[in-house]
Amino acid sequence: MGEKIRIAIAGVGNCASSLIQGIHYYHKKSNVDVSGLMYEDIGGYKPWDIEVVAAWDVDARKVGKNISEAIFAPPNCTTVFEPEIPEMGVKVRMGKVLDGVAPHMGEYPMDKSFVLADEKEDELEDVVDVLKDTKAEILINYMPVGSERAARFYAEACYRSGVSFINAMPTFIVSDREWARRFEEAGIPVVGDDIKSQLGATILHRVLTRLFVDRGVKMDRSYQVNFGGNTDFLNMLERDRLKTKKISKTEAVTSMLPYEMNGDCIHIGPSDWIPWLKDRKIAYIRLEGRLFGDVPMYVEVKLNVEDSPNSGGSMIDAIRCCRLARDRGIGGPLYSISAYTMKHPPIQYPDWQAKKMVEEFIKGERER
Repeated sequence: MGEKIRIAIAGVGNCASSLIQGIHYYHKKSNVDVSGLMYEDIGGYKPWDIEVVAAWDVDARKVGKNISEAIFAPPNCTTVFEPEIPEMGVKVRMGKVLDGVAPHMGEYPMDKSFVLADEKEDELEDVVDVLKDTKAEILINYMPVGSERAARFYAEACYRSGVSFINAMPTFIVSDREWARRFEEAGIPVVGDDIKSQLGATILHRVLTRLFVDRGVKMDRSYQVNFGGNTDFLNMLERDRLKTKKISKTEAVTSMLPYEMNGDCIHIGPSDWIPWLKDRKIAYIRLEGRLFGDVPMYVEVKLNVEDSPNSGGSMIDAIRCCRLARDRGIGGPLYSISAYTMKHPPIQYPDWQAKKMVEEFIKGERER
C-alpha cells in the first residue's frame, strides 16, 4: 500500500528494541527472500511500513534520547541483529511511573535494573495530546509484568484519543468485558492480552497438549518453568507481580484440554533470573499422561531462545492486522489475531483455527 502505520510505544525495553530493529532489518531485505516472518504481507502492509512516532519510558538512560539510540541503552540486553537504525526524530518522553517499577529493582546493579529519570512525568492529558499531535494510530503496551495501573493508564489514553491499543503484557484489558465494551462502542480496534512468542514456551506447550488430546492420551500432570537474564525476569522475582502472568500462561495451555485439570497438577510460570543469560530464555516443559490401557508416559522438552526477537515475530503481525481493522472500520477486540498472537485473548481457539481465522480476516471474509 505504501502507507505508513504510525505506532507509539509505552516501554522502550528489549521487546521494543527487537521490534524496531526488525522493521529496519526487513526493509533492507525487501527485495530478497526473507525468513523469520509468519506473514510478509498483510492486507498490502509490509513490516517496513511501520513507523514509530512516539515513545515513553522512565529510565534516565532513555528519556530525552532519540529512540534510535534509546533502544540500545542499558538495561536492554537483547541481541543486536540490525545495528544501523536511522535517526527517527522521536525522543523518548518521561512516562507515568505508577506501578511500572517494582520496589526490589533498586537492590540490583544499575546495568541490570532501572535508573529512574528525574523528569516531570507525562500525565494522562499529556499522553492523549501526544498521541493526537503525532497522529499515532496504535499504541503498544510493553510495560513490565505487574504494571496493572500503568497498563490501564495507557489504555485509557488510547480510549480518549481514538488510538488502538495492543496489550503485549498480562494485564487483562482486551480480555476484560468492560474494557472491550468501551473500545467497541468507540469503534477502536484492540488486540491482547499478553504476547505469545513466535515459537516460544507457550505455543510449544499448547501444541504438545493438543497432540495429547488428539491422540487420546489423558494428560495427568504438566509443568513449564522458564528462566532468563533480562529485566523482565528480574522484575518477576517479586512474586506478587505474577498473578495475572501465571493465569495467562496457565489458561493458554489448559484451554486446549476438553476436561478440567486439578490445579495442583499443573505449574506454569517464571522460575528465576540468571543475569549472564541476558535476553536468552530457557524453558523446560514436561507433560505426563496415560496411553492405551492407562500405561504411563511422559514428554520432556527444553527450549532455548532469544526472548525479545521471538515476540517481535508476533507483534509485527498484530500491528498490521490492527491497522487493517482500522481501515475497515472495525472496533473492539480483534478475536482472530488476538487468539493467534496472545496468551490471554478474549476467546481462546486452537492455534490451527486461530491461524485460519487470521487468514480469513486478512482476505476480508470475517472477523466476528
